[in-house]
Order: sequence, then C-alpha cells, then structure tokens
Amino acid sequence: MRTLIYFVLLIILAILLIPLLLFCLLTRLSQPIIFFGKQGIRLGQKILGVKLDVRGVEKIDKGSAYIFMANHTSFIDGPLLFMLIPQPIRVLLKKEAFRIPVIGLSMKHVGFVPVDRKGLKGGKQSIEKASWLMKEKRYSFLIFPEGTRSRNGGLQPFKRGGFFLAVNTQAPILPITIGGTFELMPRGSFFVKKGKIRVIFHEPVEIAGHDRDSILEISSRVRSIIQSGLETEIKDELSELNPSIH
Repeated sequence: MRTLIYFVLLIILAILLIPLLLFCLLTRLSQPIIFFGKQGIRLGQKILGVKLDVRGVEKIDKGSAYIFMANHTSFIDGPLLFMLIPQPIRVLLKKEAFRIPVIGLSMKHVGFVPVDRKGLKGGKQSIEKASWLMKEKRYSFLIFPEGTRSRNGGLQPFKRGGFFLAVNTQAPILPITIGGTFELMPRGSFFVKKGKIRVIFHEPVEIAGHDRDSILEISSRVRSIIQSGLETEIKDELSELNPSIH
C-alpha cells in the first residue's frame, strides 16, 4: 500500500514539476529542480517507512568536486544517494531513464549524463561529457561502477568507465557502501518493504598524479573499501540482532 501511495505521489510531483521545468528552461537555472527532487525523495522516504542510518557524511567537503562510487543492489539506491549527498549531485545513468516524461527532460537539463551500455563508443562519449562538466562546472557525479544492480546483493566486478572519469578530471573518488536496500527492494521487485538502510561514506581516495595505467589499482582499492563497508554493515546488523556476538 505504501508503495502505491508513493507512485501516486510521483505522478503528482511530475505534474507539479512541469511549470518549474519550464521556468528553469527559460532562465537556464538548475538548482530549483535539484532542490525539488531532493525534497520529493525525502517525502517519499517517509511515506515508505524507510529509516536511515548514515555515517561519514562529514567527510564530504561541500565545496569540492567528487566522483561518488557506490555498490548497487536496488532501484532505490540512486534516489537515496541523490537525496543524501550534501551537494547538487549529477548522475551517470542508463539512457533509458531519460525517456520518462518530464523527469527525463529535467534530468537532462540539470546535467545528468545518459550512458549507452550497448556500445563502447557511447560509453566513451558519456565519460567525455561528464569530464567536461566536472572541469567547467565543478559538478560532482554519482556512479555505480558495477554498471547494473546485483541479483544477489553481493558486490559485482567493476567496470572501468568511472575510473577513466577520475583520471581525466583528477577528482577524488569517495566510496559509498549501501546496506539494506537489497532486502527492501531487490532487483525485479515492484514494492518497497518497510525497514532500515545503512549508508557509509568512506574517506576520499585521492587520484591526483594517477593516470590510466593506474586504473586497475584504483578500481581494486575502491572496491575493497566498499566491500569492507558491506562486511561492517553485516557485522553491525548481527550485533544488533544478537548483542552477544562480538
């Protein structure tokens, strides 16, 4: 029932977004759309009964540009991080998402970058576009380096695209671990269960001085950090369920 209410809310918000989008298109502003989106997601979180345990957000310098990289197990990962990251974050996401009426045009207007996952050329163009936006506009980007949602909740191999963006821009990578979203809305599920999500913002990984020859090393390091967060999340959850476990 909560999920149905939320989808009705999304339709209402999309309708309300139309005049705001027209205003922003005419004035070339993007911040009002980002603010509207964050508030809409925050309202949805409360309707769905999702509780958040967020750690490490103080490690983010609001004035610096980052490439945020997170594990990906659920449809709700992207909206959740878009809301939580204390910056007007942009996202690299599959091009099909831009076909959503009103919302797709809004994402394109504010600087979200579509990715064509079927071809190497399309992915390269997306990285080049995001690199330009980071250098010229000082945008931060959110990327899911696995490329798609996990089917079992485990961490999948990382694709290289986000790391090309990192070495192109020399912006630090800030790894993020999300725990609990797979249990609340796994891949293939339509409904969101009520429950708790844990988000861990790790220390930034500095990229300055690294080039493309370092991509494998950087990828391995970032993946290890995210994996360590998953292990911590599991241990903490077990401790909460059974305080006798240490």
